[in-house]
Amino acid sequence: MKTQFTITGFYYEEQGFKFRKYLDIKTIKSGSKTPDLMVIMMNPGSSKPIDGIENNSTESLAIPDNTQSQIMKVMLNCNLQYARVLNLSDLREANSGIFYDKIIEMENKGIPHSIFDKNRQDDFNQLWVYNVPVIFGWGVSINLESLALKAMEACNACNPYGILKANTNWAFYHPLPPVHSKQLEWVMAVSTQFLMDNETT
Repeated sequence: MKTQFTITGFYYEEQGFKFRKYLDIKTIKSGSKTPDLMVIMMNPGSSKPIDGIENNSTESLAIPDNTQSQIMKVMLNCNLQYARVLNLSDLREANSGIFYDKIIEMENKGIPHSIFDKNRQDDFNQLWVYNVPVIFGWGVSINLESLALKAMEACNACNPYGILKANTNWAFYHPLPPVHSKQLEWVMAVSTQFLMDNETT
């Protein structure tokens, strides 16, 4: 499946931290210049540039991971050509416990690690595409609540796709839960939401 897509990202460093500003997932045959799907997830995790340049001035080919495969499955199910992934935080850290600690460290140092920060409005305006479907899938940890609410306010998506945790207004389950059956459920649920919406429009 991954051979059907070209995946690129913008990687950079600041004060010793490794970041990714965005990730674009595009079908090989697509000539689209503008995303037809926006996705917001937690953080880039173990995402890496293929060329090994960690602090680049331009986007580079990226190594895909299993979470991105979940997005690709939805794209194939729904005939979408071009998805852009933004994250609550740009920090590349695969261990969520370490990630939560580093959020505090970065905020103490005044590092604007979230594209949804007010002082990164230019980045957001350049990368966000309005009036296309939006998937929320950053997870349900309480550590993410303030970042999630900030993202929801910034993008102002009136009908986001995703699986919302019961009795919350911000906690959308991650696309890649640990249990395989739940991974299949996530893809089916989000694909069905999209297809049902398009049947009624």
